[in-house]
Amino acid sequence: MTAHGYFSTYALVGLVLLVGAGFVAAAFTANRLLRPHAPTAEKLTAYECGVDPVGEGWAQTHVRYYIYAYLYVIFAVDAIYLFPWATVFADPGFGATTLVEMFVFVGFLAVGLLYAWRKGVLTWT
Repeated sequence: MTAHGYFSTYALVGLVLLVGAGFVAAAFTANRLLRPHAPTAEKLTAYECGVDPVGEGWAQTHVRYYIYAYLYVIFAVDAIYLFPWATVFADPGFGATTLVEMFVFVGFLAVGLLYAWRKGVLTWT
């Protein structure tokens, strides 16, 4: 491979990045130029589900909510891996190997779920 061909691929990547950045800049500029702009005190007030804000903006959140979100992400990733596995499992020559691999993967997730259940993380109080 010559040096000319090597650097031309980087130049192509740089050109694509510049064109992409240009599209983003053009979109933001068009948005700023074309949008209606009539700020009022009422429009600048913080809005939360139709209730006027009262008090400070700082509120503590229990760590339990983060654990639920983390468990959701784990099982969403599990679902993402199960769909391609189901398509490969049907192909000849992949049956037993992919079945064992998926049982190991689901087993790790089951152990994690069992641990969370035994620790009482999944109880909503």
